[in-house]
Amino acid sequence: MGAARRAVRVTVAAVAGFYPAVDLLDRPVLALYTLFIPVAFGLLSPLPGCGRRRAGTVLRAVPAAAALIVLGTYLAAASWSAALGMLLVGFVLVLGSSIGSRAAGVVPALQLSYILASFPPYAPGTLPDRLAGLALGAALTVVCEWLLLPEPEQPSYRDRIAASLDLAAHGVRDLLRGVADGRETAEALRAAGRDLRFSRTPAGGRPTGAGARDRALAQAGYATRRCLDLLVVLAPLLRPPVDLPSATLLRGLAAACADTADALRGTRPAPDPERIEEMTAQYAVARGVPSDLRGDPHPLLSRQSTLLAVAVSAVTVSAAVALATGRRGPLPGLPREQFWYAGASTARLWWVRIADHVTPRSVVFQNAVRTASGLALARLVAGSLDLSHGFWVLLGMLTLGRTTAGATWSAVRGAVVGTLVGSLAAGALLVSAGDATEVYAALLVPTMLVAFWAGPVGGPAWGQGLFTLVVSMAFAQIAPVTWQLAEARIVDVLTGSVIGLVCGVLAWPAGARAEMRRSAAALFRTTAPLVRVTVERTAAGHAAPTSRGDAAPTLRRALLRWRIAHASYAQLRTEPPPRRRADGRRGGGDWLAALNFGSRVLTGTYWVPWSPGTPWPADAADWARAAAEEVVSAALRAADFPAGGVAVRPAPLPPGILARIPAPSVSHLVDVEVWLHALASDLETAVGPGDGDRDGHR
Repeated sequence: MGAARRAVRVTVAAVAGFYPAVDLLDRPVLALYTLFIPVAFGLLSPLPGCGRRRAGTVLRAVPAAAALIVLGTYLAAASWSAALGMLLVGFVLVLGSSIGSRAAGVVPALQLSYILASFPPYAPGTLPDRLAGLALGAALTVVCEWLLLPEPEQPSYRDRIAASLDLAAHGVRDLLRGVADGRETAEALRAAGRDLRFSRTPAGGRPTGAGARDRALAQAGYATRRCLDLLVVLAPLLRPPVDLPSATLLRGLAAACADTADALRGTRPAPDPERIEEMTAQYAVARGVPSDLRGDPHPLLSRQSTLLAVAVSAVTVSAAVALATGRRGPLPGLPREQFWYAGASTARLWWVRIADHVTPRSVVFQNAVRTASGLALARLVAGSLDLSHGFWVLLGMLTLGRTTAGATWSAVRGAVVGTLVGSLAAGALLVSAGDATEVYAALLVPTMLVAFWAGPVGGPAWGQGLFTLVVSMAFAQIAPVTWQLAEARIVDVLTGSVIGLVCGVLAWPAGARAEMRRSAAALFRTTAPLVRVTVERTAAGHAAPTSRGDAAPTLRRALLRWRIAHASYAQLRTEPPPRRRADGRRGGGDWLAALNFGSRVLTGTYWVPWSPGTPWPADAADWARAAAEEVVSAALRAADFPAGGVAVRPAPLPPGILARIPAPSVSHLVDVEVWLHALASDLETAVGPGDGDRDGHR
């Protein structure tokens, strides 16, 4: 249904301006732009969100499209200047698309605006008609997106987080009352966490923007997932009677989760994160081993440590939601590095996002280079060979280019077949109908409806074949044409396809898969030293400060590597999975587990230990250092992705050591143990042997 609605909207917007420009005004340039602008925005551009949001995105893009039309019009004086302009425009647009889904959604339309204007004839005198065509086509697109079969409103990411927080609050309350089964609650929490993955969220609903609100909402989503995952671990352990400090904290967290969910829905202000942080800090001091406890205290301490990790995740959620709902400025008492974007201007945050990707190791940078070089080469070839309707060369390169050489070849094969069939049909129509423009006018609308519906659904073969018929009928009404128009279409699409293949083979042909491996390796190597620093600080009895001068440079590098790895993973989700090997598995690692490892290291660096303590005895400190070195060395080995995987086995706590360490350091020791074992599990899942599909396509 979505493809059919879009086909109707684009067709109505295109012909509503095209027919008057051709039949009433006899202005072919105006007609050309009023036809292609709705196609560029409505069909070729993945506009995010509901109809109203899509209309707003188009409206905001019109000034940029006008500037590109002006630039293309004047650079069309020579092929070399038009090609250089295409190189610059293509690179800047793709790199700039990293600031958010709205910017990324209009990139194809903006590229096409420059492409249309940069081709011969060099006619600055037609610029008013070109801009008028842009204004009319964009206005019709806005009206149709907003009013004509608009895309329905989808559940927002805020709503998803709110529902997950409500589930967490209800689950904790039921477990405290002893009326819920731990396994059932754990499964419900696990399912809610999976629903918060971006891969399960519509592209337009993902908070991927560079602004503070999108960053805060994304962080709230990550922290909520971590909170749910930890509650899954905690749920089977919560059997009444629960000790009083733990029960008090759980009730407070349940209330905080419910209040935060209401804040996301806009029914109340966001709760003060400092209040939740204070409640967590009080628990960190009050917990410990009761004097009347008989038996091994380790299970109790492990449960308390896991509960404290849940509370820290809840603090992060509360702080992020406060920022996402309008709070400005720093958050006293919370790690500045974790919420570094708080109080920063939008311009600075955009600059940071773009600067993050100005590296050959970024898939965004690679896409920008691949696309810009391909479009510039296509413009140079089309101009040098004086190809008729040469902008079809760039259009073919733009619509058929993919992020991997294999995917590009697959698209090109279908497109070539579809173009050949469509050109034969178009040639036959042009020969039989001749100059009878009324025939083309009568056939254009139903052909557009079919083409704009079947193309996105059926793939490149259907799309290119039917689009060949559409452009042939449209051009036959603008100016007299012959069957040679179909021949020119074949030559241009083939030329654009070859250029796309060449760029796909020469510029990072493996796409995000190879870069994901490099990004994960860099993430392992950068975060490993933070494990050692955190354990050393805890063993010395120092609380985690809100500003970490001892690890600040490493922490900044780790954050950068995590962001680059996450961008690689996001693109990887859009690419086809690799073929299975002879043993039935796919190549690569479990990339989601690799990202979880980096996130868990950063969380520990921010928060462990939760409260001040005393220096540990020598044997406890020696154990912690040895266990940390086991994890650090395993992370460094994992960066090479050995074929046999990585086995991580931190040594168990020395017998009787918990009885010899006073509170609160005994709790800190178990905190470190739980944290290190969780990191070891992440590493083994990421690169070690296991069942199932381990390439991240889950």
